[in-house]
Amino acid sequence: MDDINLHYRFLNWRRRIREIREVRAVRFQERYKRMVKDGDTLSYQGNSDEVGCYVAPRPLSKGNCYFEVTIMDTGVRGTIAVGLVPQHYKLDHQPGWLPHSIAYHADDGKLYNGNPVGQQFGPKCNRGDRIGCGIYTDTFDAGLTTVFFTKNGKEVGSVVVPVAPDGLFPAIGMHSLGEEVRLDLQAEWGVEEDDSVMMVDSHEEEWGRLNDVRVSGTILEYVGKGKSIMDVGLAQARQPLSTRSHYFEVEIVDAGEKCYIALGLARKDYPKNRHPGWSRGSVAYHADDGKLFHGSGVGDPFGPRCFEGDIMGCGIMFPRDYILDHEDDSEDWDAMEVRSKQGRVQNVLYLNDEDEEEEGDDAEQEQEGRKVMVFFTRNGKIIGRREVAVPVGGFYPTIGMLSSGEKVKVDLRPLSG
Repeated sequence: MDDINLHYRFLNWRRRIREIREVRAVRFQERYKRMVKDGDTLSYQGNSDEVGCYVAPRPLSKGNCYFEVTIMDTGVRGTIAVGLVPQHYKLDHQPGWLPHSIAYHADDGKLYNGNPVGQQFGPKCNRGDRIGCGIYTDTFDAGLTTVFFTKNGKEVGSVVVPVAPDGLFPAIGMHSLGEEVRLDLQAEWGVEEDDSVMMVDSHEEEWGRLNDVRVSGTILEYVGKGKSIMDVGLAQARQPLSTRSHYFEVEIVDAGEKCYIALGLARKDYPKNRHPGWSRGSVAYHADDGKLFHGSGVGDPFGPRCFEGDIMGCGIMFPRDYILDHEDDSEDWDAMEVRSKQGRVQNVLYLNDEDEEEEGDDAEQEQEGRKVMVFFTRNGKIIGRREVAVPVGGFYPTIGMLSSGEKVKVDLRPLSG
């Protein structure tokens, strides 16, 4: 009899173990709707009238407190949301719209915290950007936690929220055709902070002046208000262009809200809140309208507009006898070429002899500054030139920005190496 009871107890134990495993399998099962999942890639699969949503199988915890989403394609509208939701969140709503959920939305840079009306929070996000979301676990046990969001590894902001009974689950929402992201649920944040600081320090030495512009390695990011024309962010190199280093390039990494990015040359004491080209002693090519500004707030039609991914370049065609202090003419400058990341620019370092000023005008030129030909490029091709007088002290590579989210990658010496 005891053997029979023991047998039934064993069978009952096995049944309970199986039920527990089934419950756990359901609990730790990812959920998604109107999306296609291929490995770590999520793509919107709908008609743009209804939301698609993904909820990860496990909540964030002290041992796994951060995840990241890389935007592979913004699709038609870029309505991509990244955040945290309860386990059984409705999959036809964007994260952040319903109670007990929170999310950072890429299309408008707003934070949605349990409400379909968002609040301004951070910059917009575009293709190639990484949006991260994590929790600070120091208040996790008290029923509250601080949720923070990042863009490309830098914290955008944070907010304290209550923790749902089952925890807060990573979630991604999409709402237009063509949207696609790559999900990394094991991402880490802040582990390379020391290395990045070292990199910033080493490259910050290249800049003589920075106003409302943050340096991160070779990246310049606008951090100003962007509310009026007085909110220009300016970055000016420490060294002027010379016959040894006569050209530099800027790649538009993020066009921001308006792509008010300007590339050009300016005198050393140029006003910090003026776009290059707007004031005396400067000349610049502006990305948003393709105009050339030469010491005036009114630009001239010059070239095509520039967008995210474009590489803008600026250089000087020095006359053959143009020698600065501590320079010599021992190098074969005629053989030199300007190499762009996306093409090649024909060497135009020197003007033809017939284009140079005659000797009779030397005294006047020395007083106002020797004239040179400044040229601009777009994706490796010269788009135009302008003759200008070099101010006393030389022409310094200068970059201006004026709208939220603008970011560029700078190469002050693309000819080296």
